[in-house]
Amino acid sequence: MDWIHNPEYWVMISFFIFCGILVYMGVPASMARALDGRASTIKSELEEARRLREDAQALLDEYRKKQHEAESEAQAIVANAKREAEQLASETRRSLAEMVERRTKSAEEKIARAEAQAVGEVKAAAVDRALAAAEAILAGRGPATGPALIDASIRDLKGKLN
Repeated sequence: MDWIHNPEYWVMISFFIFCGILVYMGVPASMARALDGRASTIKSELEEARRLREDAQALLDEYRKKQHEAESEAQAIVANAKREAEQLASETRRSLAEMVERRTKSAEEKIARAEAQAVGEVKAAAVDRALAAAEAILAGRGPATGPALIDASIRDLKGKLN
């Protein structure tokens, strides 16, 4: 009877009684239900996470595709802009050359007109000087020489006209 006074014995007895009460109250079954519920919740969360991951991967693939398309489109726009800039530069050079040619031609025409006008003015001045010199010479010969020269000129004209 020494075992009755042993405290470990009473702890063991109380533990078995406590476990019996727990089994009688249905605690292990409710714990199993709670663990099963927690397991099913975790399982559904894992499935949701896997589905979300797949959706995210699909979105990532779609955005990468869109980015690639956008880069291709941007390269096409840049190439088109370069082509248009080169064409515009070519047209500008051509129109500038045409404008320079027109202005050069206009300047040459103005120079030619000014030259012709200057030649005309020089000829007019030469004629005026020649007339003045002829008048001075004729005035110096006397009044009898004038009518004789006019008659000689008229005779020469008749010979040249026939």
